[in-house]
Amino acid sequence: MAEETTPSSPPAVESPAPAPAATSTPSSPAGATATETTILPAQHWVDNARAAGEDNTDADSFLTSDAQSSTASISSSVLEYREIYGRRYHSDRGDTQYWGANDEQQSEALDILHHTLMMCLDGKIYLAPIKPDIQKALDLGTGTGIWAIDFADEFPSCEVIGTDLSPIQPSWVPPNLKFEIDDFTKEWTFTPSSFDYIHGRWLTGSVPDWTEFFKQAYTALKPGGYLEIFEPSPLMETDDGTVAETNAMGQWGALFIAGGDKLGRSFRVAFDGTLKKALEEAGFKNIEEKDIKTPIGTWPKDKTQKVIGEYARAVVTADIEGHILFMATTLGWSREHILVYMATLRRELSDPTKHGYYRQKILWGMKPE
Repeated sequence: MAEETTPSSPPAVESPAPAPAATSTPSSPAGATATETTILPAQHWVDNARAAGEDNTDADSFLTSDAQSSTASISSSVLEYREIYGRRYHSDRGDTQYWGANDEQQSEALDILHHTLMMCLDGKIYLAPIKPDIQKALDLGTGTGIWAIDFADEFPSCEVIGTDLSPIQPSWVPPNLKFEIDDFTKEWTFTPSSFDYIHGRWLTGSVPDWTEFFKQAYTALKPGGYLEIFEPSPLMETDDGTVAETNAMGQWGALFIAGGDKLGRSFRVAFDGTLKKALEEAGFKNIEEKDIKTPIGTWPKDKTQKVIGEYARAVVTADIEGHILFMATTLGWSREHILVYMATLRRELSDPTKHGYYRQKILWGMKPE
């Protein structure tokens, strides 16, 4: 069953009237179908900036690589990173692909994201009805490890394992938590029927086959165990026409969708029905889902939504570069194209008259007992 937010409708927008007043929350149902936009050519941003006489010299600079050291005992091949315009990414060895940077600046953005997602769930870090005496849990794509750390603190008697492609996690963690370098898109080596709970969050764009991914999770779960997945849509939408398809905000999702299509990793899964269908095909039962609409910016009147929107915007602005570099270069964008788009997006995100939001979907299902 699905839950939806039921916010009030925004006032009508007329042109060339003043900007519409902020509403409490986005007004269309949280579970409504998102509409894709067509990606504009990269040169569009440069041409627009020149036509407007904009000075983009303050655009985010491309950072030099911060050669972080790891205290983890791992093979040297794990540390064979690649660089894109000075930013650090996971190695391109094999067919493994991850679109986000894995350096310190991106890690800070991920920690802000964790706080944002907790606020979206009223302080919770999971929704599945797991038992308080679970013995073993797995966090896939753990990133900085912040979710796994919070979960291990909440369940001190549970053995928690967090896996990721990159060793960017801290060394000081709860005693019941350990991190491992692993690629969940490959064949799993965990003992079958060994986990009570498996968690994955913001894995969109990393999974080539969601049904196969969920089948491996199903095998690793104990009967009665739960898999929970929390995925975003990349589309920045609006209910009142304040974010146009040709705006940088309106093009954000189109960029990721086009790049994901080129790599064979869909960014549509939060709104095209892929996740629930894949859970069903993998054998999960008692599947439930929750749809969330997350504002971007401080435009909502509702105090809680305003704070969520402020943090959601900070997730992007803390590292626009780290978010888009991989996808933009995959699509053939030049350094100039990327810099100008970033500067345009930053201006739009600071504009309180643009009432943008994005959708998120949480699903959980049980392996039958």
